[in-house]
Amino acid sequence: MATVKWSLDPLHSEVQFKVKHLMITTVTGYFQSFNVEVETEEEDFSQASNILFTADVNSINTNNEQRDTHLKSSEFFDTDTHGDIRFVGNHYEQTSSDTARLHGDLTIKGLTKPVSVDVEFGGTVIDPYGQTKAGFTVTGKISRKEFDLTWNAVTEAGSVVVSDDIRVNAEIQLVKQA
Repeated sequence: MATVKWSLDPLHSEVQFKVKHLMITTVTGYFQSFNVEVETEEEDFSQASNILFTADVNSINTNNEQRDTHLKSSEFFDTDTHGDIRFVGNHYEQTSSDTARLHGDLTIKGLTKPVSVDVEFGGTVIDPYGQTKAGFTVTGKISRKEFDLTWNAVTEAGSVVVSDDIRVNAEIQLVKQA
């Protein structure tokens, strides 16, 4: 079997995260600079290996410059010391013909923890330019405190300002490499 390499199509991909603010609304943010590389046997993603996702934390965008600057500071991501987020997938567990559970190691702020995410495979198609593309929706949830993202404040009523749970949603389109 031949190994096939896939790389990110950044024009048709996005990575977003959501966090509760004051426990009454949700704030959405994006990483504007990220990369994904995958190797498969033939075009069979059930045999995916060498799955690598990286995001440049300095590209974080929550549509609020002051908040983005705070997120980059030592109180959160500490981008002067830890400029990227890294996920290395080590087991792609097919759960049905178009869904899977991807297990791997997530590194944020120098801390590496095992994480699993749900993957919905949208399929493969040849685009009008003759490129083979594959599409995925990736969803998951992590605890920010497990990665030393512990800053918080408390309101007068005793509610926390930022929830511990971070929901992640990514739309990933990959291009088969020649």
